[in-house]
Amino acid sequence: MGLKSMDDLFDDIPEKIRSEGPLPLRAPQSEEEIIRDAQKLLGANVNLDSRPSFLSAGLARNFVPSMVPMIATRGEFLTSYTPYQPEVSQGMLQAMWEFQTMISELVELPISNVSMYDASTSAAEAITCAVRVKSKKVEKPNTVFISELVPPHRLSVIENYTQGVGIEIMKLPHGSDGLLDLEMASSAFGSCAVYVEQPNSFGILDEGLMRLREIVGEKTAIIVGVDVTTLGLIEPPGNWGADIVVGEGQPFGIGPTAGGPIYGIFACTKDFLRLMPGRIVGQSIDTNGKTAYTLTLSTREQHIRRHRATSNICSNETLIALMGAMHM
Repeated sequence: MGLKSMDDLFDDIPEKIRSEGPLPLRAPQSEEEIIRDAQKLLGANVNLDSRPSFLSAGLARNFVPSMVPMIATRGEFLTSYTPYQPEVSQGMLQAMWEFQTMISELVELPISNVSMYDASTSAAEAITCAVRVKSKKVEKPNTVFISELVPPHRLSVIENYTQGVGIEIMKLPHGSDGLLDLEMASSAFGSCAVYVEQPNSFGILDEGLMRLREIVGEKTAIIVGVDVTTLGLIEPPGNWGADIVVGEGQPFGIGPTAGGPIYGIFACTKDFLRLMPGRIVGQSIDTNGKTAYTLTLSTREQHIRRHRATSNICSNETLIALMGAMHM
């Protein structure tokens, strides 16, 4: 580096904020002492298995087969980061592609990405994506209607995403029975998008949502937030007009940990493909005629487009999403 001393290495750091003298570190510890201290710290964590919990709003205490963490912690998978020459890692890309395929089949939509951070970021990204696609085609540009029953933590993320880019959020009311007021929902006609959840935050399955397409018209995007554990029983949103489906993937693959990682799902129709967020893995054929996997439409992404990217979610939650694929 051509430096003459250690001080030259830190020359850019102003002297007034430099640390002087030795750092206040503890004395070296033996392995036994480290284990004992680590166990003491772990004992301070909240253990959801030993106490009742009435929090979550989307997170579920589902059983996760022990094989899931066993496979996920193998060296071949244990990273959430996709290398910048990802085609070298064909096994990882295939696993990501399989995850996308499972999500697409669950929601009956043709395209899925490899995950978002959680359901809240998925919903917010879906709204901004819909506005990018629809604003020049509808009578109410930059306007999105959302259910008034959206949980507060999700609404907060949606507002943080939209308030700085000029998107107006309007609320759709519900009746005393917890069902969407379909007559009032007609006010969303001609807007960029409608965001609803099925089931809603009261746990109610709203059959009226299946009429939403005829109410809001063909131009308005329908975004549906789902509970993934219900998708094996209820009609998939893609079958009743949803353009984008989002949700919390956590019930598949990982338990709630009072602050640990989770992942969100994001699936859509082809109309939103080029402006959707997140990484997408595609299946193709290599020069030898063999099946090969590659990152698709990467020019949408932050590591290439920088400030012009469709989303700043880049490395995302791939490892956790793959745990979901293993569970499914």
